[in-house]
Amino acid sequence: MAKKPMPASRADAAAPKVFRAESRFIITSPYKIRPVADLVRRKNYTEAMALLENMPHKGARLIRKTVKSAAGNALDQNKKLDEDALYIKDVQINEGPRMKRVWFRGRGRADMLLKRMCHIVVVLDEAGK
Repeated sequence: MAKKPMPASRADAAAPKVFRAESRFIITSPYKIRPVADLVRRKNYTEAMALLENMPHKGARLIRKTVKSAAGNALDQNKKLDEDALYIKDVQINEGPRMKRVWFRGRGRADMLLKRMCHIVVVLDEAGK
């Protein structure tokens, strides 16, 4: 008996297309970047980029780079999109691994120095949806 082909799932066809970019293993504590991410979450792309370009924080530079990459992915995958039609749907700052270094102290002792890393995930979507 021949098997019938599986029908296409309606959930897959109706799922909206989102565009994302990741920056991984950034040697900066996630606690320093999260306040910057909170400012640009759910903002228009052009407004968020203007905000990030004028902030003095290192985290703003790192998030701006990832947002620009996500916008490039969006414009590359959908040629009909415009930058003004994009907004930042989600920005996640996740913890990465920690580099452990020895920090020598007085009297022959040593402490453990933890250099924290983070992963930045940016998700863009169309503003009309």
